[in-house]
Amino acid sequence: MAFKQVKKITNPKRRKGDQNLGKLYPTNGKSKVMRRREWRGVKDTLYDYTRWLYIMSILAKFIVKPRNVKAMFRYRWMANYLAVPHMMDKFTMGLRDEPLRITHTAMNFVIYDVAKTMDNIFRGDRRTGNDEEYSRHCVLTDENAMTAFMMGFDETKAILREVPTMFVANLLTQYSTTHYLDVAQEFGIPGDVCPMPEAEAGISIDDDFAVLGCCAVQVNTTCDGSLMGNGVIASRLEREYGIPTFQLAAPMRHREDDVQDYAANDIKAANKFVEEHAGEKWNWKRYFECAARVNDATRHRQEWLDINCTDYPQFVGSVFSLYNDTNYMGNCGRSAEFPPIDKKITKLVQRGYKRKTMMAPEYRHRCIIWGVQPQYNIHMLYWMINCWGVLPLTDMLSMVNTSMISEDDTPENREKAYYDMAWLNENMIMRNRTHGGYKVLVDELWEFCEKMNADMVMMWEHMSCKALDGLHGMFEEQGRERGIHVVWVCHDLCDPRVYTRQAIRDEFSQYMRTVLREEPLDPSLENIPDENMW
Repeated sequence: MAFKQVKKITNPKRRKGDQNLGKLYPTNGKSKVMRRREWRGVKDTLYDYTRWLYIMSILAKFIVKPRNVKAMFRYRWMANYLAVPHMMDKFTMGLRDEPLRITHTAMNFVIYDVAKTMDNIFRGDRRTGNDEEYSRHCVLTDENAMTAFMMGFDETKAILREVPTMFVANLLTQYSTTHYLDVAQEFGIPGDVCPMPEAEAGISIDDDFAVLGCCAVQVNTTCDGSLMGNGVIASRLEREYGIPTFQLAAPMRHREDDVQDYAANDIKAANKFVEEHAGEKWNWKRYFECAARVNDATRHRQEWLDINCTDYPQFVGSVFSLYNDTNYMGNCGRSAEFPPIDKKITKLVQRGYKRKTMMAPEYRHRCIIWGVQPQYNIHMLYWMINCWGVLPLTDMLSMVNTSMISEDDTPENREKAYYDMAWLNENMIMRNRTHGGYKVLVDELWEFCEKMNADMVMMWEHMSCKALDGLHGMFEEQGRERGIHVVWVCHDLCDPRVYTRQAIRDEFSQYMRTVLREEPLDPSLENIPDENMW
């Protein structure tokens, strides 16, 4: 079977700037920062600098509060947030024009939202702000929890406590979780467990987490390793801090009709649990307002993906995934601040498409990213664009729910709402592909390749994940049948000691050189001395 061919697209309006982006990195391999900022031309450099100032203003407003200063010295993971500006530099590598503005618009708001989450956490934390009245109206949720079950509460806040402690911290600095992994393994947890729930458990064992809330809701929406971590965390919450915990269990076969009644009833039970402990009744008006915002976000996400099906995608890479994660799952329509950002991004996406704006001098391959990406090297996709001209059209975690939920307040829709919330919970970013059967993980991948005219799939091979790796042979065989290149790249999610960032890049480069017989667009990026960088 001949491999699928896509037309190579060259940028006729190549801008002046850093043609050799690898020169931005220090040559001694010891520094934790870049040698200088990237020159993008006067207009784009000025814009990028003003966005840098905006990020610094968010951090400044956050740290001036005494309780947040206290948290900086109390919690080990807080030091990672000094690297926020550097994280943005990695996400904007080589970008100009609309893609640069799209990335900043989306990611700057994610930074703002995370800062607000952390401020809320420390306000109620018994060790820092200790606002007891505020804490009584907070519900702790998992970082992988779809917060749909909170859409009908006005005053009660959903606090994704693990987002700043582990998830975001590992985006900022690659070694942020290693201490907690060692703590968990010293406690007796096996080292071959997924590092994400193991690190979360390690944070709890190390007593390095904020304590607040009237109750907690945990979910099973990732894997067995997540259930293991939940058990350790729930034990501390309930036995030591008196915070009751509810287990919201989504069914494994989430695409089957016969499990939906169970799933809806479990949502009802979670709602009742929160009502009992938070002292607030479910508000249907509030719920349907949130439902309308969920549908609005879904429509925008679909438009971005539709444009990514064309020759000139605009919103791609890790920031698409992170913004979608924050908006779709973490927010789930509960905040009125997201819709204006969606509209602004859509306007930039449409403008960039009309102008045929490109992110690299040449697009050689159209690639779909499948599997779970390494947290400590999530900016890898921008390296692929600039080094090899491989365009990451979308990723597995972004291909979530596209169905509209009921947003009109009627008696029938009130009952259907529990099924809608259950459906959202079942189709959160991790579970909707890694669970649910062969079709959602394998068959639909090839459907996306066909729709988006992709000739390549990069498979993230997470060393500690058994769900995806068990189908390795099937992906290989079916990729060959369809003439699609399948590039396997290993990592260990949160632990860079197993597979370093350079080892990840080397695997991809080896395939490009040996199988495709291609040379990089920017050879200076092939080997980057970034092992000691944030």
